[in-house]
Amino acid sequence: MLSDITLGQYLPGNSVLHRMDPRVKLILTFACIVFIFVAGNFWSLLLMAALAVGGMILSGVPVGQYLKSLRAIIVIVVFTSVLNLFYGSGDLLFKLGVMEIRTGGVLNSVFIAIRIVSLILFSTILTFTTSPTQLTDALERIMKPLSVFHVKVHEIAMMMTIALRFVPTLLEETDKIMSAQKARGADMESGGLMQRAKALIPILIPLFVSSFRRAYDLAMAMECRCYHGGEGRTKMKSLHVAGLDVWSCCVTGVFFAAVIVSNIFLPAFL
Repeated sequence: MLSDITLGQYLPGNSVLHRMDPRVKLILTFACIVFIFVAGNFWSLLLMAALAVGGMILSGVPVGQYLKSLRAIIVIVVFTSVLNLFYGSGDLLFKLGVMEIRTGGVLNSVFIAIRIVSLILFSTILTFTTSPTQLTDALERIMKPLSVFHVKVHEIAMMMTIALRFVPTLLEETDKIMSAQKARGADMESGGLMQRAKALIPILIPLFVSSFRRAYDLAMAMECRCYHGGEGRTKMKSLHVAGLDVWSCCVTGVFFAAVIVSNIFLPAFL
């Protein structure tokens, strides 16, 4: 299961999305996430889902990688969908005691499932097509106006990017520790909730020790390279908004406008 989590992974390529300005990709991703929640009916939500599928195709990343990222959250999707089955009006489909499943509950369940999957796809497209270095530069440029209020923009962007960068590393380290403990006879899958919680202690302690050691090594490496924050630093690669970025904003804007129109003129459910 841990190997299925793809958050923070970057897959090099030369696709349309790989060539886009990271600032534009970051802003468009945030806007898409906002509009997923703005979508108030199936029509508008399906438009955002179609935009996510289009992004998957343009990214040039194999579909299997996206399915791998979705497999990691399938439990959350199913759990949330099951809960929403019992909230809704309409024709009665099933009744067991006080629990009732109506047509509105089924529609709510499907609606929430599509919304969660779309959220994961948009965030995954961003990390698959944008390297940690590009994310750092994009975050720093976007938050640069905050430096007027003496906010340490560079340091914040660096911390966020380092945290995102080390998610796959920590997951890999956790998987190795779990395999090592199982090879020593540790039982992590049987027993009650308390027993399983206690079984995690031999995993968490080595993981924390390894994380602190890795953080210390990273800090030492940055100090050896004379890193002292963002003041006076120059960029090896400058960011420029090209025609591709303008076209991407225009196409995405058309989808956003269609979502607003769908919310106003189309019914709440299909």
